[in-house]
Amino acid sequence: MIRTIQVGEITRNIKEMCIEANHFLSEDMDCALKNAEQTEKAPLGKQILGQLQENLEIAAKDMIPICQDTGMAVIFLEIGQDVHLEGGDLTEAVNEGVRQGYVEGYLRKSVVGDPILRENTKDNTPAILHTRIVPGDQVKIKVAPKGFGSENMSRVFMLKPAEGIEGVKQAILTAVKDAGPNACPPMVVGVGIGGTFEKCALMAKEALTREVGTHSDIAWVKDLEEEMLSKINGLGIGPGGLGGTTTALAVNVNTYPTHIAGLPVGINICCHVNRHAVRTI
Repeated sequence: MIRTIQVGEITRNIKEMCIEANHFLSEDMDCALKNAEQTEKAPLGKQILGQLQENLEIAAKDMIPICQDTGMAVIFLEIGQDVHLEGGDLTEAVNEGVRQGYVEGYLRKSVVGDPILRENTKDNTPAILHTRIVPGDQVKIKVAPKGFGSENMSRVFMLKPAEGIEGVKQAILTAVKDAGPNACPPMVVGVGIGGTFEKCALMAKEALTREVGTHSDIAWVKDLEEEMLSKINGLGIGPGGLGGTTTALAVNVNTYPTHIAGLPVGINICCHVNRHAVRTI
């Protein structure tokens, strides 16, 4: 049975989610930071983790953005194939939600309309929109504002198949080492393995929206996530890049089939707030 959803509902939800994600830490990230403060071995690292949480509490209480870089809005839509959207163009509806959220929420507008001419659009649009058709009659919305301190540290490696799992591990560690303090650690590391050049990058980005502390259902992927988290935390970068045992809070890996001649690996790093909000309508 077909279910009709007005695109205005998507606009309204995205507006609210842009404001929510930029002012309040998600529950999984809140738990991860609290746990990190308890387990951090370096006194300075522990102090920084405490200060970060104090700042986050002030932001939530006073409705101040949790980071001055309120990011470029990345939107993932999973649209049920039994949904009929009415009331206008979907892309315009998404951008209207972002516009309302950033203008009415007094969030910093960081988007320029041309990558070379650099004129600000003044409402943080357009968003980066990814859609996927799935079974069912619901629409799942993920809003992930992405700041560019961490976004600029992202990498794609087109490995040779012979480099195998060890090559993948080296690529992840290289990306994190090169990022150092620039990604505002403790970071969340999203990884995409397989597919094509663009697919691995997209998987890495969406991996950041997975709940921190959960793991892949694939045994070798789960092992990789745990091993990489341990090795990254052994690098000594630490909270704020000032040393310590907590460089990352999670490593989330997504995989996809690929070509016999390739092994694409995308690494998308996010800062300690890893902003994301998820709703289903």
